[in-house]
Amino acid sequence: MSKKVYPMTLTAMLVALAVIGGSVFSFTIGVAKVAPVQHLIDVVSGVLLGPWWALAQAFLTSVIRNIMGTGTVLAFPGSMIGAFLSGWLFQKTGKLLAGVCGELLGSGVIGAFVAYPVAAWLMGTTGAVWLFLPSFFMSALVGVILAYALLKSMWSTVIAPRLNKLQGK
Repeated sequence: MSKKVYPMTLTAMLVALAVIGGSVFSFTIGVAKVAPVQHLIDVVSGVLLGPWWALAQAFLTSVIRNIMGTGTVLAFPGSMIGAFLSGWLFQKTGKLLAGVCGELLGSGVIGAFVAYPVAAWLMGTTGAVWLFLPSFFMSALVGVILAYALLKSMWSTVIAPRLNKLQGK
């Protein structure tokens, strides 16, 4: 299989899962829609595909969910920063926990702070930045716990051998 076909196909499948999961399993806290499935998929794509493919997955998922009316513009900074940071930290360390922490920090904290000016500019929201932090953090926390449990359960039998094969080990 071509080196580009695998990441494109897996990215497309993860986008589909995130769009469906984010539409089916979401709830509202404060001003933001909480979609833990997106955070789960961000970690999975960051670990399995790396930072750039994870960023593409988060962007495409946000575009599709916004077109469908099941997401908001806040999904862009929240998911994209976390997905990239998850992939980048995993790539640098090779540690699953680093990828999980990247998503939690990127989406749950940094994404919340970046979402505030985006919401003020595009949505006319005038609330305090602290309104975003709890909802983004809780959404990311639920998602990364699920991602860690999923990836850890498959690590030695499925994921590590596949990553070794892709890296030529």
